[in-house]
Amino acid sequence: MQTVLNAVIASDVRPQAAGTFFDKLPATAQQDLLSLAHTSSFPSGIVLFGEKDPVSGVYMVVEGEIKLSMNSPEGKRLIMHIARKGEILGLPSALSGRPYEMTAETLYPAKVATVLRPDFLRFLTRYPEAYPIVTEELSRNYAMACDQLRTVGLSASAHEKLARLLLEWSENGQTTERGTRCRFPLTHGEIGEFIGASRETVTRTLSVFKSRHLIAFNGSMLMIPSRAALEHYANS
Repeated sequence: MQTVLNAVIASDVRPQAAGTFFDKLPATAQQDLLSLAHTSSFPSGIVLFGEKDPVSGVYMVVEGEIKLSMNSPEGKRLIMHIARKGEILGLPSALSGRPYEMTAETLYPAKVATVLRPDFLRFLTRYPEAYPIVTEELSRNYAMACDQLRTVGLSASAHEKLARLLLEWSENGQTTERGTRCRFPLTHGEIGEFIGASRETVTRTLSVFKSRHLIAFNGSMLMIPSRAALEHYANS
């Protein structure tokens, strides 16, 4: 894996991301933030920032998906979240000045807009109306972490954990006559890191889901014929 520090920043490209943080800013604040951002394109497998790295700034996802994970000294990894277009990464560390608490790695080729920490803090000083939006984003991050820990630590079985992950992932999927369709880019190993299970357990559980016609895969595309049926199975 490479690191973002080795990437060439393309400062002449402006991010056009829509999302929970950026879209809620006033129009003048949006333009100011865009003027501070440097946008770069990265292939898959690039580490934007690593857990315990000194904070450099915030990252806005313009295109693609970013995997956020926590790692133990023994090399065990827990995937906390897959960030998509419009999400802002590294916000808690940018505000506190503490090292990053997670590792952010491109899951697919992605375009990311970076705002350096000093510039971002000055931006907040100029636009105090952004503080409630920042607070809301921090609350969302906290709720996301709680949901993930609840899934990993409190779910009773692997099939419940996996079903909940698939249901959550497909929430914004495309509704078709055959069911809900969405892209699901994780490998079996990565799914295991997401739900705290072994790759072998994930493979067996997916096979059960397929045999019961609860899900179907076509490459990286996931089809759920009935979300209600999958949810019922998860709770049974």
